[in-house]
Amino acid sequence: MITLRLLDGVGRQVALHDVDDENWRAVADVAPLDGQRRYVPALAARYLLLSLREGVWNSLAVCADDTVVGHVMWGRDEDGSYWIGGMLIDAAEQGKGVGRAAARTLMRWLADRTDCEVLRLSYHPDNTTAERLYTSLGFRPLPTVEDDEVVAELSAKAVGATAAD
Repeated sequence: MITLRLLDGVGRQVALHDVDDENWRAVADVAPLDGQRRYVPALAARYLLLSLREGVWNSLAVCADDTVVGHVMWGRDEDGSYWIGGMLIDAAEQGKGVGRAAARTLMRWLADRTDCEVLRLSYHPDNTTAERLYTSLGFRPLPTVEDDEVVAELSAKAVGATAAD
């Protein structure tokens, strides 16, 4: 379990857990709001398959107290950067601060690695909700575009101040 003991907006502790035999079905069933399906898959199951089949991404269950409410994954690129990807919070759980707490928790956990110098992520340029969240966490867009998505970056050193907010 990965935790900073952060609470969501309704007082639940948000933590990241390995996807295992007990929770994988709940993670696979995580679904976004209908209007978000142009930015993310209809179910988190797609992200789980990416983690299993490609060997690049590592999936984590986002839990509020002991309930699975989302998915997030991380990976390390050939250039040494760490990436956050596949964050999907279930439609019924959105707007409660779960995504922010999950992102901050993963950011701190990755930035604490001795070989982590930079964190990156990407989002669709029309996804203003994701843009606002990631910008508020300190990520800054790069001139780089990957798969038609904006790539944003944050130095690992900067995570300490951001994650403590």
